[in-house]
Amino acid sequence: MSRRRRSRRQRQQDLLWVYGIAALFGVSLVVTLLQWLLAHWWLLLVLAVLGVGGGGFRLFQRVQRAKWDQVQARALRYGLAQLDALHHREFEFAIRDLMRRDGCPEAVRVGGANDNGADVKATDPYGRRWVIQCKHRRAGLAGSAVGTPDLQVLNGTARPVHKADVVVLVTNGRFSKKAPPFATSQRIHLVDRALLGTWAAGSRPLWELLRKVPLPADGRRCLERRLSRSASASSAVGAQWVAFVALEVVRRGARLGSGLGHRKQTAGTVNRGSTTAPRQPSMARER
Repeated sequence: MSRRRRSRRQRQQDLLWVYGIAALFGVSLVVTLLQWLLAHWWLLLVLAVLGVGGGGFRLFQRVQRAKWDQVQARALRYGLAQLDALHHREFEFAIRDLMRRDGCPEAVRVGGANDNGADVKATDPYGRRWVIQCKHRRAGLAGSAVGTPDLQVLNGTARPVHKADVVVLVTNGRFSKKAPPFATSQRIHLVDRALLGTWAAGSRPLWELLRKVPLPADGRRCLERRLSRSASASSAVGAQWVAFVALEVVRRGARLGSGLGHRKQTAGTVNRGSTTAPRQPSMARER
C-alpha cells in the first residue's frame, strides 16, 4: 500500500512539474511575442488598417446589395395577362411583392387554410397595418364575381383579429353589384381589375390610388397640430391687427386734437393783439 501511495504522489508531483514548466514556457512565449510586437509596432498598424479596410469593404458590399435589391423591387411590374396566368398562391405572393415595392419590407403572405380571411399582411411606412384578401380568377373578367359573402368573412376578422387599419380585397376579376355598397358601409377598399392593372404596372403605391384611406396616427396628430397652430396664428394676427388699428386711431385722434388746440391758441393771440395794443399818437395833429 505504501508503495502505491508513493507512486501516486510521484505521479502528481511529476504532473505539477510538467504543468509548471508548460506555464513558464507559455508566459515566456507571450512576453517574447509582446516584446517583438513592441519592436515591430508598425505591423500592428498595418494589421489594424487591413482589418478596418476589410470591414469597410464588406459593409460597402452589403449597402450596395441592399440598394440593388431596392432598385429591383422598385422596378417590379406586372401585366394583367401575367397575373391571370398565375396560380392563386402565386397571385398572393405577387400582391405581397407589390406591397414590398411600395415600401413595406415586412409584408408577408399568410394565406392558407387557417388564414382567418387574410392572405397578405403589411405595415406601410406610416405605420398603418394592411390586411389584404386576394381573390384570383384565372378567367379574369369572365370568371365568377366576388360577392358580399367574401367581404363578410374579411370584415369579421380583419379588424377584430388582425387589428387592421386598412382592409383591402383585391381581385383580377370583377365584383358583384352588391359588393361596392357593402364595402363602402364597412370601410373596406376594393381593388378591381382596372385598379389592379394600374397599380401593378405603375410605380405609385396603393394608398395613393385608393380613396379615403385613413390617416396614420402621426398624420392625424400632425394635422391637429397644424390646425391648432393656424388657429392660434390667425387669432394672434387678428389681435395684432386690432391693436394696430386702435393705435392708429389714437395717434390720429391725438394729432387732430393737437392741431385744433394749436389753431385755437393762435386765434386767441391774434385777437388779444388787436384789442389791447396801444394806439400811437399822431404827430401831425400836435403840430
